[in-house]
Amino acid sequence: MAQTPSQGVRLLRQGIVRLAKGLWDKRRGGGDERRGPDWLAWLATDPAGRQLVLGWGVVLIAAAAVCLLNVLGFTQGGRGRVVEHLVYEGSSWLAIALLAWLPWVALRGTRTWRWPARVVAQAVGALVFSLLHVGLFILFRATAFGVLDHPYDPVMAMAEYRYEVWKDVLAYAMFAGCYGLVGRLDTARPAEPGPTAPLLDDVFDIRDGARLARVRLDDILAVRSAGNYAQFHLRDGRRPLMRSSLAALESELAPRGFCRTHKSWLVNSRAVRGLTPEGSGDYEVALEGGLSAPLSRRYPQSLLRLRSSQVP
Repeated sequence: MAQTPSQGVRLLRQGIVRLAKGLWDKRRGGGDERRGPDWLAWLATDPAGRQLVLGWGVVLIAAAAVCLLNVLGFTQGGRGRVVEHLVYEGSSWLAIALLAWLPWVALRGTRTWRWPARVVAQAVGALVFSLLHVGLFILFRATAFGVLDHPYDPVMAMAEYRYEVWKDVLAYAMFAGCYGLVGRLDTARPAEPGPTAPLLDDVFDIRDGARLARVRLDDILAVRSAGNYAQFHLRDGRRPLMRSSLAALESELAPRGFCRTHKSWLVNSRAVRGLTPEGSGDYEVALEGGLSAPLSRRYPQSLLRLRSSQVP
């Protein structure tokens, strides 16, 4: 679905609201501190939000560095007082800080458009940015110089707008490129690990004709011979049947933690919860879920293995 510039503005508004709410909740001490502010979760899950915040931060740092270099250059040349140049450059930086979201909105709102339309939209965005930038820094300078009782002519500043527009268009293009680069770097990073499907070594397929049930090995408590079939005792109480001999299943399941305790039983050693002597060297094996299986004296190696696997 195409995304319009109004949707980009709405994303910006949602991000600002979440940021303000998270900071306010943190100040009040509310919410779950272990969970963290809501805006952090938003940044963690929303690539557009990360692009806005990170790109905005890079833009502000770069603009501040340029403004600082301009102040140093002007003052070293002996042209005017430091305070005067700080007002000039600081007002420009503050206006940029308030308007740096415009290139992001234009990028997000036109990303599904064709290239000619996107170029036109960005050109319009650059002109809007320039007009607002000049209007804001003139307002800030008039206010600051009025407080400092320093002469400043806003009308003369507006007359020199033609000298500012080209610098603003270039700055706008650089800001848009910054947002685009941040977005590309973010999408290129490795994805966060999430829930994964169980490995084939951790599952077993119980086949009965055309039917197949894939279950985790840890969910199989035991397997019991039932004539030409084998009956699986599962953790959830199900008892599916599979047409197979117990010997064939033993060769497949023994390397995966199962052991033969009786001519009719295979048990999952990880599900064993206790051993009870029955006399004459036989034992009863207590399994999870209240299930029990016999352990014959004919399987001494299984007895040793199950003793070592019991939960203390």
